[in-house]
Amino acid sequence: MLPRFLQAALVAAAGPFDELSPDAVPGRASVPDADQARQMDLAVGGQALIEGVMMRSPHYLAMAVRTPDHRIVVRKKPFRSVVRRLPFLNVPVLRGGVHLIESMTVGIDALMFSADQAASEERVDKRKHSFGDTAMTWGTVALSFVLSLGLFFYLPILLTDLMVGEESGSVAWNAVDGLVRVVMFVAYLWAVSRLKDMGRVFQYHGAEHMSIHAFENGRSLDADGARPFTTLHPRCGTSFLFFVMLISIVVFSFLGRPQTVGDRLERLAYVPLVGGLAYEAIKLSGKYCKLWILKPFIWPGLLLQRITTKRPDDDQLTVAMSALRAVLTPEGDEFRERVYYDLPSVAPVSAAEGGAA
Repeated sequence: MLPRFLQAALVAAAGPFDELSPDAVPGRASVPDADQARQMDLAVGGQALIEGVMMRSPHYLAMAVRTPDHRIVVRKKPFRSVVRRLPFLNVPVLRGGVHLIESMTVGIDALMFSADQAASEERVDKRKHSFGDTAMTWGTVALSFVLSLGLFFYLPILLTDLMVGEESGSVAWNAVDGLVRVVMFVAYLWAVSRLKDMGRVFQYHGAEHMSIHAFENGRSLDADGARPFTTLHPRCGTSFLFFVMLISIVVFSFLGRPQTVGDRLERLAYVPLVGGLAYEAIKLSGKYCKLWILKPFIWPGLLLQRITTKRPDDDQLTVAMSALRAVLTPEGDEFRERVYYDLPSVAPVSAAEGGAA
């Protein structure tokens, strides 16, 4: 079994796996009926974890993880995106960069929590965060960041220099660089999908998508409601990264061919711009996914999701639905955090003998 920090880093480097939700959705979150679910369309996003799923709504964030003794631990806390708290950040393109940083921070913390719970039968409320836990979390963030930039940014530049002659123009060089980046990204996804531990994560990724489909279509929030749906979703983080690959080709073409190490590192400054543009593209593709004119742009991302999502079993769907129900259930104004064991068809049992933290 892979060490928990390495599992988290591999998942983070493969993609945010986050179904992008809008920056502002009116009204309170609640467990919806069919009509309410349609009105709240695109209000929920999610991320696959290690033996679990994280869900986010405009008001709450919840992680549901299957423990070794087959119980489902749910950790729920308030969530309000920084672009909602600071409206001046909620402008096109800029909000995309902010969202990426926020998603990585929240996602890594959730991944480390899920790794702890999936590997230990110790009750979550008895576990205290030590300096070592904090250091490991930030070390995982650093490792995933270096892995992503090294494999999908700097190494393609070096390989393109070997493949493209000095006489080739900037457009040709950047086109080859973009193609190499896409090939390396697909190869990485395929390689990690062959790992047993990562295969489980990709099944939970599929469970997350199917659960969100059920919510968006007003179906029951259980395995029966999610089972008929596909594991593919147009707002997936995998599709987002494919947009990043395409948009980077266009943006980097204006920078010419990098000649020095400084020229190569200069491109890092444009990563937030590329991410921001990709964020707007993925939001539009999610909102207008049925328009025929956009389908050719959406299709490659959905094709990649055939690697990053696998068909889950009912136990995995149940875990995903536990997280989804948690973020759709309203809490009191004084709510801070709650950890409990979710028992299907039974009222939640507190893991901390009282539930509130």
